[in-house]
Amino acid sequence: MRWALVKVCVAVTTMVVVAFAVPLGLVIKEMARDRAFSNAERQAAAIAPALSITTDRDQLERVVASAGSDDGMAVHIPASDGAKAVDIGRQRAAAKDIATTRSIGRASTTEVPGGSTLLQPTALSSGEIAVVEVYVPESEVSNGVGTAWAVLAAVGVALIVGSVAVADRLGVRMVQPAQRLVEGAHELGEGKLGARVPEEGPNELRLAAVAFNSMADQVVQLLANERELAADLSHRLRTPLTVLRLNTASLGDGPAAEQTRAAVAQLEREVDTIIRTAREAKPQTAATVIGAGCDASEVVRERMGFWSALAEDEGRKVRVAGVDRPVRIPVARADLVAALDALLGNVFRHTPEGTAFAVDVHNSEDAVIVLVSDAGPGIVDPEAAMARGKGSGSDGSTGLGLDIVRRLAESTGGDVRIGSSVLGGTEVRIWIQLDGRAPVRRGHRGSVRRRRRGVGASRV
Repeated sequence: MRWALVKVCVAVTTMVVVAFAVPLGLVIKEMARDRAFSNAERQAAAIAPALSITTDRDQLERVVASAGSDDGMAVHIPASDGAKAVDIGRQRAAAKDIATTRSIGRASTTEVPGGSTLLQPTALSSGEIAVVEVYVPESEVSNGVGTAWAVLAAVGVALIVGSVAVADRLGVRMVQPAQRLVEGAHELGEGKLGARVPEEGPNELRLAAVAFNSMADQVVQLLANERELAADLSHRLRTPLTVLRLNTASLGDGPAAEQTRAAVAQLEREVDTIIRTAREAKPQTAATVIGAGCDASEVVRERMGFWSALAEDEGRKVRVAGVDRPVRIPVARADLVAALDALLGNVFRHTPEGTAFAVDVHNSEDAVIVLVSDAGPGIVDPEAAMARGKGSGSDGSTGLGLDIVRRLAESTGGDVRIGSSVLGGTEVRIWIQLDGRAPVRRGHRGSVRRRRRGVGASRV
């Protein structure tokens, strides 16, 4: 593209220079010729007063000499009344041309060796017509023309060179953004997801850069969402794995029981590996779909029915409150199920057998609060627990379960808080905003400030 612009600019500039320089050079040549013959006419006019007074040869020779053109000027006086014809100076024009000028009575020019001559008729006192011949050499006709043409040629070359420089700069301005766009596309194709291009250059290339950067952001977003989905789906497998692990405890001893427990443990490790591999992307808040939602009370009753059976096997006391009437929330049923299973699975996974737990649903005009509390040892560092990827892996934690809960709450404009429960352990509060506004910073069963003080007192 760069060289194409240069070639086009050279061609156009050359055509413009030729179109103006050639006619201008011809005009300059014609002006030089007119100037030379104008000087010749002035010289011839200087002799006319003397011819109108006298035809004496000696006097006319002095007049011609005083004009400074004794070698380039000649005077031809015809014979009259018995007087002979008088020719002063060197005659260069043909006698026929002189006679023709005398007969027609007006000035004329004729070509002679080495230049041209101006034949100027002048009336004598006797009524005869004398002819003044002024020689105009070729060097005088072309005087200054060569210099003028050289200047025109230099100007033309300068214009062409300047146009090439301007075209080259314009080409660079257009080509560099295009090259950066190509390099960015190659880098993105090679898997360098951070590849972006500067949004500069001509308007079209700037728009292309904007579109490329937007596309790259979308690719990164899609990949992050895919990793997020893989991590979430993998984490949901932990719930049935927890059930299997708890059930294997009742199998007793024996090779089959040991193999089953080993297989479940290996499966849990594989799921944890998948989760840790997939959670490279930053968490993204999903947009709430208008009209989507579920009955929180019905979901809580259904999931507590599932976990109550396991709780009975482990001797855990269970309490459920606030689910006696429908509570609509703007959350998909599958997401709420995943969040509850993540929290209840943590209770079974990280508290001893026989530890009681409870689930409470509180409904208000602008928000719904779901509380999951237990009588376990509590969480020493709630901030670390809420951060994605903080799980060490030594205790089977991936750090993803609480993040699933947090993203569910934030998708509605709510949030998640961790504090100490009235049972003595951990309380996880899920604040689900009903109208999409920022959550009201008030506590349940005590202010947030009191709960945060309680976190520090949680058992390790």
